[in-house]
Amino acid sequence: MAQLESKKIAPQPNNSNELHRGLEERHITLMSLGAAIGVGLFLGSATAIKMAGPGILLAYAVSGMVMFFIMRALGEMAIEKPVAGSFSKYARDYLGPLAGFITGWNYWFLWVVTCMAEITAVGVYMGFWYPDVPAWIWALAALVIMTTVNFLAVKAYGELEFWFALIKIVAILSMIVIGVLMIAFGIGNGGIATGISNLWENGGFFPNGAKGLLLSLQMVMFAYLGIELIGVTAGEVKNPEKSLSRAIDSVFWRILIFYVGALFVIMSIYPWTEIGTQGSPFVLTFEKVGIPAAAGIINFVVLTAALSSCNSGIFSTGRMLFNLAEHGEAPASYQTLTRNGVPGKAIIASAGVLLIGVLLNYLVPAKVFTWVTSIATFGAIWTWAVILLSQIRYRKSLSPQQQQGLKYKVPLFPFTSYISLAFLAGVIVVMGFSTDTRIALIVGPLWLLSLTVVYYAKGFHRKNA
Repeated sequence: MAQLESKKIAPQPNNSNELHRGLEERHITLMSLGAAIGVGLFLGSATAIKMAGPGILLAYAVSGMVMFFIMRALGEMAIEKPVAGSFSKYARDYLGPLAGFITGWNYWFLWVVTCMAEITAVGVYMGFWYPDVPAWIWALAALVIMTTVNFLAVKAYGELEFWFALIKIVAILSMIVIGVLMIAFGIGNGGIATGISNLWENGGFFPNGAKGLLLSLQMVMFAYLGIELIGVTAGEVKNPEKSLSRAIDSVFWRILIFYVGALFVIMSIYPWTEIGTQGSPFVLTFEKVGIPAAAGIINFVVLTAALSSCNSGIFSTGRMLFNLAEHGEAPASYQTLTRNGVPGKAIIASAGVLLIGVLLNYLVPAKVFTWVTSIATFGAIWTWAVILLSQIRYRKSLSPQQQQGLKYKVPLFPFTSYISLAFLAGVIVVMGFSTDTRIALIVGPLWLLSLTVVYYAKGFHRKNA
């Protein structure tokens, strides 16, 4: 089969060997927002705040800037070569076949782990309305429903994910607006403006010092996991040059506003030491302005957040298996497309592994959420580092004239690429200082080592020689 990069930008609908380009700019923008705004904001942020206090705002801002450079690096390659598999394919082209193999399977693995956290969260949220129903039933139901959704034609899938993500965005923006009114005018607080003094009155802006700030980086980076999904959609986007560049730039700023804006409001209204001890700050904020159904509304929002992120995860894992199968590094059946132009067998395979998440939902102790997020963060950091390294090699492979002709460039290259790599390495080092996140430095490298062993044991190195 021809390589993906040589395929036409607008494949015919009846071609059974090609993914359909049915996604529009608004679809991929909201899909990336939907993937990134999941349990990282609604559950993970409370953990991060306990570590860093109000200083978490700086952690999100700095990490967000690094993610911007990573996304620009991805965009520089994706706009020139819009293919399914994205960074796995770029790793294969510019870092070698082994890097492509590891990156593809690693990205599949990190989203499987993340989806396990998401379907577990669904069970928790549904318990709000149905406390007597075992959580694993809701986890299983979520998995079945989201897998079914992924069998829709990609345009229909994108449309559904668009509305899923929109629910979360409207809720977050509403809370930010209400919070600002409370801070400035005292609306919902008896006319007494709360101001923003809570940001420094409870031990200072950095109550736990630099150590607390650094230890929070793992959870902060987990929150950004999913933003790179834009690259995975590259093989199914209409007009990649226009859509990808706009989506990459807009997604970064929107996520930064949502995370930093929402947490700024929350920590201004409530002392950071109380966040998470009296229920969700989102619920408390809506209740303060006289919305009695606030708990139910927010529970619905966080439920859709978990479902949306899981939905995006199944989408991306299916596309990665499809790309790996095209290179003979996954079962050949995974490159089979349905009539709707989606990799059906690859999606089923990913969903099958996610059944482990249903079992874990029945067995896991409280600390597993931290374990799962830290393992997923390790996998994400590998992916982001590979994007940066691939882009550096890609840029070096071009002539000066070709470099001048690039339509979408990384700002201040190569300094920003190397600084971003150093930042990612620093996060890995910091993860070793916490007993809860240290497990990722055991599981992650063992997984990468296992992939390397499989690569050579299966003889893929000879095939690619």
